[in-house]
Amino acid sequence: MAKPATTPATVAKHIVSTGTPPRIVLVLQGGGALGAYQAGVYEALHEAGMRPDWVIGTSIGAINAALIAGNKPEDRLDRLKAFWKRVEHKLPVNLPAIGNQFANFMTMASGLDGFFTPNPLAHASQSWPLGPENVGYYKTDPLRKTLSGLIDFGLTNNGGCRLTVGAANVRTAEMCYFDSRDMALDVRHVMASGALPPAFPPILINDEYYWDGGILSNTPVEAVFDDYPRRSALVFAVHIWNPSGPAPNTMAAVMHRQKDVQYASRAHSHILRQQQLHRLRHIVSELAARLPPEERAKAEVEEMAGYGCLTQMHVVRLLAPPLDGEDQSKDIDFSAKGIAARWRAGYENTKATLARAPWTDSVDPLAGFVLHDAA
Repeated sequence: MAKPATTPATVAKHIVSTGTPPRIVLVLQGGGALGAYQAGVYEALHEAGMRPDWVIGTSIGAINAALIAGNKPEDRLDRLKAFWKRVEHKLPVNLPAIGNQFANFMTMASGLDGFFTPNPLAHASQSWPLGPENVGYYKTDPLRKTLSGLIDFGLTNNGGCRLTVGAANVRTAEMCYFDSRDMALDVRHVMASGALPPAFPPILINDEYYWDGGILSNTPVEAVFDDYPRRSALVFAVHIWNPSGPAPNTMAAVMHRQKDVQYASRAHSHILRQQQLHRLRHIVSELAARLPPEERAKAEVEEMAGYGCLTQMHVVRLLAPPLDGEDQSKDIDFSAKGIAARWRAGYENTKATLARAPWTDSVDPLAGFVLHDAA
């Protein structure tokens, strides 16, 4: 039987909800230049009329998320394109024979326009007291200026598309999610989410310093799954680090695989845990519904029944493919070629996934969490 067209209306029709339309959520990993894939994903969603109700990200994912949530729908693609054009590495000459190595070396040596510049004092001595806001090999003042010009935080904080960014508290080593539903966000919160040590210094917010959330949890799906009150959702989880790969047989392959393993985070274990939890919630609701009315009305039974719910999450996992010749420095490949290739891959993968619309398939009614791997 043919599947219906992929529109917000069909999403609402085929996902179980509790009286309110299921929300569309976009979850974005951290990963530097790899984030161009996320921009391509958003372009395909935008073309299909899939407007996210909530965007959550870490590091470069937080930047892309803020560019989406912090602009009107008709301006979002232009702002994404403007950001990625601004941070594109402008090589003085074209040297295809040595691939991206020269461009990546120049990024490390001289920084990126609109993103970061070298901090010479950090190289003077590892014991030199620089102060907390300067302890990084690079300064991120250009990024602050770039984001301030491209993101309307007034729009973000006025109840439109919800924005959440993840950062790590330097003092407590705890993950913190700054959420526009609960507080007014500004450029500092996005900067904090991308302050990856030792490259970038921490960001001060309310007397606490924050680093890149990716050092604790680079895939911020737990914030979506644990959100309360729970709502049915179609979640596009965009992965830009490969969780699967062969055992390396060279030192270069070791460094490449180590980065993938580290920054792919614990997404798989999060998913398994949530599948179990959501199934239990459905079972609790089913059992409570079978109780006699006089038992169901008791206060203690009512409290226990509250642990159940019938919301359903369909999670579409989009995985960025590797580019030919990429290595452990792929996350600093801000070359025009690299950005364009990753953007195109995100766009094409998402278009193909939307055409299949796997969330419209029949599922076990007790499954509160359904994973669709778009790899």
